[in-house]
Amino acid sequence: MNELLRGKTALVTGSSRGIGRAITIEFAKHGAFVGVNYFKRKEKAIDVLKVVRENGGDGILLQADVSKETQVKKMVEILVKERRGIDIIVNNAGIYYRGYFKKIDSERWDEIMNVNLKGCYNVCKYAIPYLKEGGKIIFISSQLAFKGSSHGADYAASKAGILGLMRSLALELAPRKINVNAIAPGTIDTDIIASYTKKQREERTKTIPLKRLGKPEDVANACLFLASPLSDYITGETIHVNGGLYIH
Repeated sequence: MNELLRGKTALVTGSSRGIGRAITIEFAKHGAFVGVNYFKRKEKAIDVLKVVRENGGDGILLQADVSKETQVKKMVEILVKERRGIDIIVNNAGIYYRGYFKKIDSERWDEIMNVNLKGCYNVCKYAIPYLKEGGKIIFISSQLAFKGSSHGADYAASKAGILGLMRSLALELAPRKINVNAIAPGTIDTDIIASYTKKQREERTKTIPLKRLGKPEDVANACLFLASPLSDYITGETIHVNGGLYIH
């Protein structure tokens, strides 16, 4: 086992699948104790915790809907009681619905904002007071925060909002030597593109300069870097993990 995160306590929201799962497992491989947050997929979260322990790490299951302030408060309290503090926060939980702006009603808009953006606010509000000096906060944004989307304006707006929150916290928390950064994934092979046909996947791949779809592990590797001491002099920045699809 590597030692990059040895003895650290990490909270990863949306840990039960996709990018969150990969981040959680990667952190465990490097010695972190991980708070495995999930909303509904308890069986998948249990499986993630099993893999964590198989990789020599440890963790705890933390059920919470990040859009609900009281649930987030309780989740953080459980983790802090277990570990007496937090070293790393990864705001990964999010939802996405494909559709044109004219079909986005106020209920859907609010749902997207409450999970994707307010969820980050809730987690930061209750976890930052327990974040140790030298801690790390990482937000999972999206390339769509930069280029926009013709079929997901609500999602793109929520992910752009995350970047504003990230930059502001980077400035505010710098005196405590807390680093705050973001990752903007491109097309990653997760549930979001599970409905793609073979032809759609091939066409999408052709648009990517590195000629492959991203893997959750690609994002997890960047997240590991930002969570480790290797990134101690980086704050307020966004790492683009997109295979060259969008070069900013």
